[in-house]
Amino acid sequence: MPPAPPALRAARPAWLSPRVARTEVLAGLVVALALIPEAISFSILAGVDPRVGLFASFTMAVVIAFAGGRPAMISAATGAIALVVAPLVADHGLSYLIAAVILGGAFQIVLAVAGVARLMRFVPRSVMVGFVNALAILIFSAQVTHLVDVPWLVYPMVAAGLGIIFGLPRLTSAVPAPLVAIVVLTGLTVLAGWELPDVGDEGALPDSLPFLVLPDVPLTWETLTIIAPYALGVAFVGLMESLMTAKLVDDITDTSSDKTRESWGQGVANIVTGFFGGMGGCAMIGQTMINVKASGARTRLSTFLAGVFLLVLVVALGDVVSVIPMAALVAVMVFVSIATFDWHSLRTIHRMPRSETTVMLSTVAVTLVTHNLAIGVGVGVLVACVLFARRVAHVVEVERVVEGDTARYTVDGALFFASSNDLYTQFEYAQDPPRVVIDLSNAHVWDASTVAALDAISHKYETRGRQVEIVGLEGHSAARYERHSGQLAGSH
Repeated sequence: MPPAPPALRAARPAWLSPRVARTEVLAGLVVALALIPEAISFSILAGVDPRVGLFASFTMAVVIAFAGGRPAMISAATGAIALVVAPLVADHGLSYLIAAVILGGAFQIVLAVAGVARLMRFVPRSVMVGFVNALAILIFSAQVTHLVDVPWLVYPMVAAGLGIIFGLPRLTSAVPAPLVAIVVLTGLTVLAGWELPDVGDEGALPDSLPFLVLPDVPLTWETLTIIAPYALGVAFVGLMESLMTAKLVDDITDTSSDKTRESWGQGVANIVTGFFGGMGGCAMIGQTMINVKASGARTRLSTFLAGVFLLVLVVALGDVVSVIPMAALVAVMVFVSIATFDWHSLRTIHRMPRSETTVMLSTVAVTLVTHNLAIGVGVGVLVACVLFARRVAHVVEVERVVEGDTARYTVDGALFFASSNDLYTQFEYAQDPPRVVIDLSNAHVWDASTVAALDAISHKYETRGRQVEIVGLEGHSAARYERHSGQLAGSH
């Protein structure tokens, strides 16, 4: 067969190339193998049967392969989402979880349309570090229940699993180390006949394909008040982790991605996942790095095949998966928590500004207390905004020079609600001569609070018989002042 014309070769998808297709297929298989233990572990973390997390990983990967905005990024059931929904499952059961996941997906679509992807640039690095560290601590603490009141053999098994996971990459990276640890520990347990807690004790694995389900919950206001907070948590945490991961892949591949499409794509994937009885999910940093960095995948084919291979493996090999000892999964999750934690943030904490350290620690502390990553991130952003406003407010300088019958004040800095309140107190109302000039050439008026403060200063001088002239305003500052001056109640 003659080769395709150049125009046709240029038009066809990149993954149709045999070399690229081979890379994408192998990458998808490796990711699917690595997803199995994590999906099961995250299911247990959320308090649901393993099939719930496995089905979620399948549907999330397949749907996001078509709907997402970042090719080659892996979405599946995650620890972050598991931590958000675990209290809901414990208190109200699986049906409420499914309803919350569907509603969370709808929230994500609304947030995407509202432009939430553009707001991610306002999340400071210190908040992101706190988010990652809190996630790592919560994942680690969730493993404690599997290490209490168990046979003594569990402890050396966990240690052996960690030894394999950390040691194998020094020899080869051809096969995911967590998968090797699970295979070795499972084989050892079965051959030795040890009676240890296993995955089968946690719930039945799927023996058939997922099917459409409707959440069996009453359609009442009370149900909405129960699931809405968790749905918002799923939406915000899922978008945050997905957009952070997408930015990381952009940097690694030197390509750009559509963050808005990724946002509503996550929503579509979660809605589909909910209707197939899954626990919801988002982008996975670890699995994405396996796909993009370790395996070299670059297209949507690897993401799609990761989901397909995952379903084939768990349905065909469900009996084998059920005998995996929990000690192996605990080792995997401990490794995930260690790898997730930003250890560099501890090594450099003494060199970081106090404000950034405060923001990071606030994010971690609130997340650990509430067990809700969305609340922790929200508080972290709020603390960062307050500290930033406080720092910028102190940057404003006012210089006073008196020449004859004129006092000239030169204001330098950004004027907004925090700095303009202090501005009012920096004038010598009683001592100034008859004419006062306020020069704002080196200042910028950011809000109506500053206009109100300037009006109040002018009014106070006028009640003492002084003439006030405000000069130097240009552009947006001048337009804002002219629009609001004299119109703000309480400014006089």
